[in-house]
Amino acid sequence: MSGLAFEVLIDESLSSVTSTEQLTEIVNNRIISLINDFEDAEWRYPKFQNYLWDNIAQTALSEKERSSLVDQSHSSLIAAAQNLRLTDNDEIGQGSEIAEVFLYGLMRHRFGALPVVPKIFYKQNVQDNAKGADSVHIVIDGDDFTLWFGEAKFYNSIADARLDSVVTSVMNSLSTDKLKKENAIITSVSDLDGLPIAPDLRAKIKAALDNRESIDNLKAKIHIPILLLHECSITSGAKDLSEAYKAEIIKFHKSRADAYFLKQIAKSSSVHKYDDLNFHIILFPVPSKKKIVNAFVQAVAFYKGQS
Repeated sequence: MSGLAFEVLIDESLSSVTSTEQLTEIVNNRIISLINDFEDAEWRYPKFQNYLWDNIAQTALSEKERSSLVDQSHSSLIAAAQNLRLTDNDEIGQGSEIAEVFLYGLMRHRFGALPVVPKIFYKQNVQDNAKGADSVHIVIDGDDFTLWFGEAKFYNSIADARLDSVVTSVMNSLSTDKLKKENAIITSVSDLDGLPIAPDLRAKIKAALDNRESIDNLKAKIHIPILLLHECSITSGAKDLSEAYKAEIIKFHKSRADAYFLKQIAKSSSVHKYDDLNFHIILFPVPSKKKIVNAFVQAVAFYKGQS
């Protein structure tokens, strides 16, 4: 898809790139590794921030609000900023909105997805609808569709101990009750009706998501993108987009993907038809989480001041 601003180092089935024998037969686990580039020996922080703000209206405004602000980019930034209350004060949780916005941009540009429930909008306006997945998208494929329920994290480390909490969060989101609640939210909000979907397919989607239907029938259509924005010493020590830097990141991300999926598989017995589900771990390294969070908070304050 066009519009993705970052270089893709890996976009493969994990089974084809793993060095862990236990993972070689599992075809529904995928790894995506992305990187930003450098300029004047510095990681391009402005490019990363611009990408966030280029995509922020998709996450912080409802479909109706986005439509009313079409071709009014400055107005949409101001309106989106009003919905960004940035209530995460603990060090681990800080930046969760950044990860959610980044995942929305990635879903649009890499997978051609349509946003169904803009979670930051509902998180700040209707608390009930904020629980569950960090992003909800539909990808249209001809006359069929897939559902994407995303997890988005921004961590200062992706060491094994931190991966445990991600696995727990993902597994909890896959309970039948949680999935049915997400489906009910999709069909209850008006955003689905405003998306460019053929009427017959829209009716098919709504019928498939009806709570009277067994969730078992949907499992093969469900994709779980797991975005881990993470602080990275390899990246903080780099000054240009060298082949050596890329090779080091590829090696590191493969090892982290292996570690993550081994932990997830160990807990997979709690999810019925786990093998039908499709998982995508998406890794993106940054040199400093604090610098990114601070710049984002300052930009939100600026746009709020424009209202």
